[in-house]
Amino acid sequence: MDQDLFDKGLAQRKATLGADYVEKNLAAADDFTRPFQEAMTAWAWGFGWGDDAIDAKTRSLMNLAMIGALGRMHEWEVHCRGALRNGVTREQIRAAIHVVGIYCGVPMALECFRVARKVLEEADAA
Repeated sequence: MDQDLFDKGLAQRKATLGADYVEKNLAAADDFTRPFQEAMTAWAWGFGWGDDAIDAKTRSLMNLAMIGALGRMHEWEVHCRGALRNGVTREQIRAAIHVVGIYCGVPMALECFRVARKVLEEADAA
């Protein structure tokens, strides 16, 4: 594993998803899952998010659209929180969900709205 890419990825992953969340996931990794956690930190977060070609806010919006299209709502919730950390507004989250609805169908958009509402209510309460 490229240690520099891992370190860059770890910093970006923590900035987007929150240090507590990331540290909890890494601490919970065992011999079976640790290699994947390390590889994804280096590859997805270090390589995928590690350059300045696209800002973090735009990457977050892209993630919401793609993960919503895949219907992976647990990950969508995690990345919705991360999008807020990266400066994505409620209106931009809503617009991303509209795109999901247009290209992936109304049921998927409704699921995204349901999860977004939960995340936004939690953010309001914090």
